[in-house]
Amino acid sequence: MATNLPEIDPTVPSIARVYDAFLGGKDHYEVDRQVYQQILQVAPESARTGQEARYWLIRAVRFLAGGAGIDQFLDLGSGLPTAENTHQAVQRINAEAQVVYVDNDPMVAAHGRALLEENDRTHFVVGDLRQPEELLQDPTVTRYLDWTRPMALIQCNTLHHVADKDDPAGVMAKYVDALPSGSYIAISHLYNPADGSTRAELAQEVQSRFKALMDTCVFRTREQIEAFFTGTEIVEPGLVHPWEWWPDGPLITPKVDGDYLLLTGVARKP
Repeated sequence: MATNLPEIDPTVPSIARVYDAFLGGKDHYEVDRQVYQQILQVAPESARTGQEARYWLIRAVRFLAGGAGIDQFLDLGSGLPTAENTHQAVQRINAEAQVVYVDNDPMVAAHGRALLEENDRTHFVVGDLRQPEELLQDPTVTRYLDWTRPMALIQCNTLHHVADKDDPAGVMAKYVDALPSGSYIAISHLYNPADGSTRAELAQEVQSRFKALMDTCVFRTREQIEAFFTGTEIVEPGLVHPWEWWPDGPLITPKVDGDYLLLTGVARKP
């Protein structure tokens, strides 16, 4: 399955492994920890932001599997397993739900093979989310997801690693176009308020640090992030910070202070 992937290189930082460090995981190397520590020096709240994004993801997929009645999920750029993963949250609500993970990181691929052993409704694809035409034709994607029925497509902390030259809005448009009516998309994305504030300056500084260390990461404006939802109807409470996203009841977490530069949203395709 992963024979065409490069070997794991512990001397070069990996997006998936750096995020693992932010989430307090154990599947990373010293080179990844160095990136993590350098980002923390610029933005100490970034570790909390990464954790809040993960909590939002679990709330979002619970909402989708529960009230929205979605029973099939395509999780793009899924990253390394953490304490709770999409399939675990979803299948606690609906044990028959199908979950297909996609990632192109070799360490994630190794964990993905292990996930296949958990149950016959969890699957892993080695693929590049920037190539929707190829990915949507993958045999695992077409076999285990029924493209005549609604599904959920997840982009959690992924699109800000798609460079402008790779046309992330165009990539999302192709995914949205392929989704059946009644499907949902869930997106979290690093945010630049672009208003001349200290938060905007921080976004630029963290982006520059990430790009110098890993040649990846784009903080985008609210309008740019909203463009990824074109062709869908965003559900309440809209495009908000992750701890503000509680669609099925009142906000129960306290307001988070600090310069947290991440927006999250879930939307339905009519």
